[in-house]
Amino acid sequence: MADSDTHRAIDVVWRIESARLIAGLTRVVRDVGVAEDLAQDALVAALEQWPESGIPDNPGAWLMAAAKHRAIDRLRRNSLLERKHEELGREVAVREMAVPDLTAALDDPVGDDLLRLVFICCHPVLATEARVALTLRLLGGLTTGEIARAFLVAEPTVAQRIVRAKRTLAEAQVPFEVPRGADLAGRLASVLEVVYLIFNEGYSATAGDDWMRPALCEDALRLGRILAELAPDEPEVHGLVALMEIQASRARARIGPSGEPILLFDQNRAHWDQLLIRRGLAALDRAEQLGGALGPYALQAAIAACHARARTPEETNWKRIAALEETLAQRIPSPVVELNRAVA
Repeated sequence: MADSDTHRAIDVVWRIESARLIAGLTRVVRDVGVAEDLAQDALVAALEQWPESGIPDNPGAWLMAAAKHRAIDRLRRNSLLERKHEELGREVAVREMAVPDLTAALDDPVGDDLLRLVFICCHPVLATEARVALTLRLLGGLTTGEIARAFLVAEPTVAQRIVRAKRTLAEAQVPFEVPRGADLAGRLASVLEVVYLIFNEGYSATAGDDWMRPALCEDALRLGRILAELAPDEPEVHGLVALMEIQASRARARIGPSGEPILLFDQNRAHWDQLLIRRGLAALDRAEQLGGALGPYALQAAIAACHARARTPEETNWKRIAALEETLAQRIPSPVVELNRAVA
């Protein structure tokens, strides 16, 4: 394999594995800034070694092992953390002998490293824009430049937000855990916002050659489903899951043979994923059964459901969509919502 092909393969691997790598390392070192540095060190090692040795059979496990070795080295050099070295060495040794345990942990709603990382990135000690930037950086795998373009701000501004956010989290000694009770409820809105931003970056990428990044959509969907189990009585959690499931169901129909985007009314609806649609409609039903006024995510999911239930564009229930758009405009007024209401 040519070096250029190897570097492209490494870039793909990094996009897929970086979030899990940083999350797993954060569990070990308890510092998101240090975890990202260690992950970057592992990436550099891959760029140096893989062109000669070839892509390993399990590149994610290789990166994790390389990063953990560097974590041990870092702790050995840091006299302030010497007392933690023995404990970390035992933990790393056990995990390197059983890498699949890390993968299994991702399916545990309580012990999910990615979910814990989301709550750290969305901690109230950070400003909203810092929460978004840090989560997109650490969980979305986006570069600082991509985040800057997505939010139409200068790249140095985003870089400063991320650096300050990591420093703030370290100084506040934010625990690597999923909050409970009232603390969970208080931080849920920010988490939902960030999860949906990650999904949207995957659904309609703001940068790069690809119109979609399915891995980001899958991560966001998975995090949303976990949140739904953690907060089963929160309608907006189910509303967000419903919205993402229904939108994700159209993924195969949204891209043409040459990678060009296909608009909703031009899509072949036979290519829509009926399993995702059923899951989305079930999540929307859970949100509605909880009672009360639907929130913005549930309202958008109800609009998406109108399209999902229509076998053809002509069968779309535009009257219901117009009513839902009217309610949504009252909740979150914006030019986009007003335009959609006018179209309906």
